[in-house]
Amino acid sequence: MKADPAPRPSIVVLASGSGSNLQALIDASRERDYPGEIIAVGCNKPGAFALERAAQANIPTFVVNHKDYGSREEFDGALMAELRRYNPDLIVLAGFMRILTDDFVQAFRGKMLNIHPSLLPAYTGLNTHQRVLEAGDKLHGVSVHFVTEELDGGPVIAQADVKVKPDDTPETLAERVQKKEHLLYPIVVSWFCEGRIQLGAHSVLFDGEPLSQPMRLTDG
Repeated sequence: MKADPAPRPSIVVLASGSGSNLQALIDASRERDYPGEIIAVGCNKPGAFALERAAQANIPTFVVNHKDYGSREEFDGALMAELRRYNPDLIVLAGFMRILTDDFVQAFRGKMLNIHPSLLPAYTGLNTHQRVLEAGDKLHGVSVHFVTEELDGGPVIAQADVKVKPDDTPETLAERVQKKEHLLYPIVVSWFCEGRIQLGAHSVLFDGEPLSQPMRLTDG
């Protein structure tokens, strides 16, 4: 009698907006050999299109509306309770526009990834495409990192380059960066689910060895 296959590592995705990275992850996870399974999608905005994307894929959803809570601590406590209910192996932030408290981050240390539209440590925070253009940079990109207490400051796992064109606007640059996000994020999530990446004391471990610099997807 054939043994049942081992369950795939479980993923909860947190999003705030349209959920294009969520869609890329849903599409990837439907591939036969993809090593992880999205078991729920959570959102802090009741009307976010990310919830519709999840519903169309028959993935359970939950909403913890930040406007219902008087403090970040109360919101994070409610969000933590929902996540504990699903007990995922990995939490993936995909355009989740809330700054999380230190207690929340510590509770899920080493189990939470984020994607950021810049080549970290450059341009943490918002409006990265506009800031890159104003600085006259020739190279931009996207980073996937472990979430730590420092905003956009956790160890970077992988990056993808995007060349800046002379006639770029924030919108055209954002469009090309987003395409790289959709390529890179499912790859890094698969590495986590395969046990290839871990958060060490001060760095990312890849196949058990510290990464001296992020893995790189260059702009061909």
